[in-house]
Amino acid sequence: MIEIKNLSKSFDKKNYVLENLNCTIKDNAIYGLVGANGAGKSTLLRLINSIYNADKGTIFIDNEDVYDNATLKANMAFVPDDLFFYNNYSLLDMIYYYDALYPNFDINYVLKIADKLHLNKNAKISSFSKGMKRQCALLCALGTKSKYLFFDETFDGLDPVVRKFFKSLLVDALEQNNATIIMTSHNLRELEDICDNLGLLYKGNILFESDIDTLKTTMFKVQISLKEDFNKNTFKELKLLSYKKLGSVATLIIDENGKDSKKILEKLNPVILDYLPLTLEEVFIYQMEALGYEFNEII
Repeated sequence: MIEIKNLSKSFDKKNYVLENLNCTIKDNAIYGLVGANGAGKSTLLRLINSIYNADKGTIFIDNEDVYDNATLKANMAFVPDDLFFYNNYSLLDMIYYYDALYPNFDINYVLKIADKLHLNKNAKISSFSKGMKRQCALLCALGTKSKYLFFDETFDGLDPVVRKFFKSLLVDALEQNNATIIMTSHNLRELEDICDNLGLLYKGNILFESDIDTLKTTMFKVQISLKEDFNKNTFKELKLLSYKKLGSVATLIIDENGKDSKKILEKLNPVILDYLPLTLEEVFIYQMEALGYEFNEII
């Protein structure tokens, strides 16, 4: 388990990129960290991987301080947004490099997947496209069989087919290696179908986080029309995150909050009562509105 308490980091001793951030990431799950460019996602991953040293606060993994901890690092793999490969290295060179660093590195696994992706293991990585370089980095990280995997802008540069393939590899790592995966993105849709939990990073702190199943099963979009005139106060028994009325039909965004909204609304004898699915982006938009934030300023 990753436990972060009161974490702060500044690069100019004035403006904090992260400030008093608190976060707990449970084992054997995929945690998605979303936020606009500059929100601090990359900085947070670098702090967890002890590439940076925090100004304040603590980061513990499995009850051990991460900073300068060689034992923990042997079971952690990090793929940054700005990829780095040694000059003139081929994929095979990188495989041998990772094999020297990680005790559980699986050479055969990486070579097998590389063949499926038609990656030339003997060609210089510098000659590869952006997407192919990303594939090499992801493959080497997955080949470490580490307990903790960190991916910054995970699928950047990958086409839809390859992106779907790597999502399946991440799920396999979760199931077969009991891995814990932390992924960042500025695109909610990119993480919606793979993450167990999501955290929204804004101005150096986790503004909102929840497990996806809870978000999708406790919030609903409802269209309703009644025989008699009505207004927002008609639904005061419910927790409304949004209320909009156009003509005789209102659209409600409801947080169940432990109540059965459908039974409550059916008692009003509605002419129209439709429950519609919410996308994860819509869930976050309405949650942010309820907290007093403009979602477009955050993502």
